[in-house]
Amino acid sequence: MKANIGISPEHLQSVATLLNTLLSDETVLYMKTRNYHWNIEGDNFIELHKLYESQYKELEEIIDEIAERIRYLGHYAEARLKDFLKTTHLAEEDYTSDQKVQLRNLLSDHESIIIYIRKEIDTISEEYKDAGTADFVTGVMEQHEKIAWFIRSYLN
Repeated sequence: MKANIGISPEHLQSVATLLNTLLSDETVLYMKTRNYHWNIEGDNFIELHKLYESQYKELEEIIDEIAERIRYLGHYAEARLKDFLKTTHLAEEDYTSDQKVQLRNLLSDHESIIIYIRKEIDTISEEYKDAGTADFVTGVMEQHEKIAWFIRSYLN
């Protein structure tokens, strides 16, 4: 059954497409963070191991919320691995256990997601008339801003 929430079917489709792209970015970042969690080495192993674990758990919640938001709008979450790799803005990096490289890679990805969301908020709200999703993605952006701040502070 299609959602009858005061937004045209075309606009709902456009918003779902934007959210599916965000879902792809979040999933790739989640897997990258898990990979770094599993492969971290160095003198502050425990500290970064715990930091990465807290971050991937937060990303896991974000992923679930985005997928459910897509379903609220009457569309399917495009959640096959090939879908994620096809639509993500993020790059998969070479394996590394270098802490600085890992942190820089994660920071870059969080900032890329922030930029993507910030660029699309007005489109979602004004063009597609979906204030609810605009508010939702603003909250997701704020979560990424906080994580990026933590990583930036760690790198200084």
